[in-house]
Amino acid sequence: MSSRRPVDVVLAAARTLAIPAVLLFLVAGSVTWAVNDPGLYRNGFQRYHTAQRSGISDPDLVAIGAELRRYFNTSAEPLAVRAPIYGIEQEVFNRREVAHMYDVKRLVRGTYWVAVGSALWILGTVAILIAADRRTWPIRAARLAVWGGSITLTAVFLVGLAAVASFEQLFLLFHRLSFANDLWMLDPRTDYLLILFPAGFWFDATMRVALTSVLGAALLLSAGVGSLSYRRWSENRRRDPDPTPADTSAG
Repeated sequence: MSSRRPVDVVLAAARTLAIPAVLLFLVAGSVTWAVNDPGLYRNGFQRYHTAQRSGISDPDLVAIGAELRRYFNTSAEPLAVRAPIYGIEQEVFNRREVAHMYDVKRLVRGTYWVAVGSALWILGTVAILIAADRRTWPIRAARLAVWGGSITLTAVFLVGLAAVASFEQLFLLFHRLSFANDLWMLDPRTDYLLILFPAGFWFDATMRVALTSVLGAALLLSAGVGSLSYRRWSENRRRDPDPTPADTSAG
């Protein structure tokens, strides 16, 4: 029995790993979009009446959201946000919250890298498919889209069900797995990270990430299925062309 060529092994490995890469890209990309979307913060502040609960005006809340996004996207340390609280200018976050936000920042930046790395892996796989066989690469790419979209839909659907059924336990598990310390254990009565971003805000953000991931996966799956179906229809049409109508006119 002849052994497989190295190029075939590389191609098979690239295709196999590209399937979870689609999942990682869609989820990490959705998280990246959510983290940097001013509307998510603004809508959350309005929905949960944050101005009334925190003593911080709506314009200052918007400014705090912008400061947090800037903190995530720059190397500036430590987090320092000042705002009038019940009319008194002061630091919004205490030392424990600032230390926790450093951990959050590393997690967010890691998510950025996952989004970029998975995107590059997918693009690299498509490039390998094209280089390996210019005739069949569209079929293989379409199958990759079908598999990646299907796996993402299944995974996100299951996590979404878990979140709806028991978001508090899921959120707790996420923190225990993501952080190596207990800095995330804050007091919702006094710590402004929890006053500004209550559990409801995080549930909404999670559902938004899930919905965005599902829409991306559904679009990818539809494109893959559509491409394969059209190609199959074209091949059948070439093999079995429509018969030419017989000439029934009188000779």
